[in-house]
Amino acid sequence: MANSQPTERQTDIQFRQLLDEAVSKPGTLMRAYSLFWNYSLGNQILALVQANNRGIALGPIASFNRWKELGRHVKRGEKAIELCMPVTCKRTVKEEREDGSEAEMEITFKRFVFRRNWFMLSQTDGAEYQAPSIPAWDRARALQTLNVEEIPFEMLNGNCQGYAKGQQIAVNPVAQMPAKTTFHELAHIELGHTTEAVHDSESLPRNLKEVEAESVALLCLESLGMDGAEYCRGYIQNWLSGAEIPERSAQRIFSAADKILKAGIEREGGAE
Repeated sequence: MANSQPTERQTDIQFRQLLDEAVSKPGTLMRAYSLFWNYSLGNQILALVQANNRGIALGPIASFNRWKELGRHVKRGEKAIELCMPVTCKRTVKEEREDGSEAEMEITFKRFVFRRNWFMLSQTDGAEYQAPSIPAWDRARALQTLNVEEIPFEMLNGNCQGYAKGQQIAVNPVAQMPAKTTFHELAHIELGHTTEAVHDSESLPRNLKEVEAESVALLCLESLGMDGAEYCRGYIQNWLSGAEIPERSAQRIFSAADKILKAGIEREGGAE
């Protein structure tokens, strides 16, 4: 019988590996998004890879208890799929004061935990399943949700496709790939590249900023089945010049892409 209690284990998950899986196999993200759009991009790839490796028929995914709510039960002997969940932790540290005495302070941080608690439709039996429709991504909704203003394009350089500053983006009216450019410029904002107060951004070289922003654009385009992903791959490789995307950047890329995709859809419930 399937275990109704989720099991957990801490992990040093490599987002860089998930990113490579997502971008190196065209069509992977679109397939994952069509099935698991209400989950984070990282978990979409995790679910797809596990299903393929274990020979599980691809289909909608839900937690043990959610299937029960839908009138279905997990088949005897089925093993749960692992997804990665962020967990907020607290720790007390000692800090030395100016007078030499010590004071305790509590800090919060996030760790990622693999939790085994999800099953594909094919792993369940019961009432007929009615798949919810996938909400369309709406550009205007995304800009409003992200609090980003679109301003007129005023660059004289005809080769410039778009730019971002502060909480504003501008897209060349004759841009060759306006959707890709929109995602790229939104990414610069969500990654903190346009905000001087973000210390991580201040230390990033331009090539890494471009790699991060274009990787976000690629994830968004692939997920939504839009054109431009192949151009993104070439652009990224050109800026990388043979180097690898750092793990920290991979985490930021997934986070920004998730935020942009979720901002453009109307949702009735939260993501798992």
